[in-house]
Amino acid sequence: MELSLKEKRYIEKTVNSYKEKETSKLDELRALDKKAKKGPTVFAYVFGSIGSLVLGAGMSIAMGVILKELFVVGILVGIVGIALVSVNYPLYKVLLKRSKGKYANQIQTLSSELLNENK
Repeated sequence: MELSLKEKRYIEKTVNSYKEKETSKLDELRALDKKAKKGPTVFAYVFGSIGSLVLGAGMSIAMGVILKELFVVGILVGIVGIALVSVNYPLYKVLLKRSKGKYANQIQTLSSELLNENK
């Protein structure tokens, strides 16, 4: 029985998926960089979403869509939402800097090893 080219490719793909993959220094560097950025990014998305929801709730209250006759409360809730959204990016930058500092030595070591290997 002769296998078609498509069948041979499927067999090779299946065999390769069960082999252990070796990680290179470049893969380690990418993983560390991703790890350093992931926490602050997730925080920024969650915190920004919460701030936007608070701002939206304040606007809805102030416009009388919900909780009619609580205009002042709506304005105050909206101001809190604006504050949360406004500090989101500076908080992200601080957390990113702290996270990068945590992994800086490892990333610099791997980077210098990779650059010296390519010379």
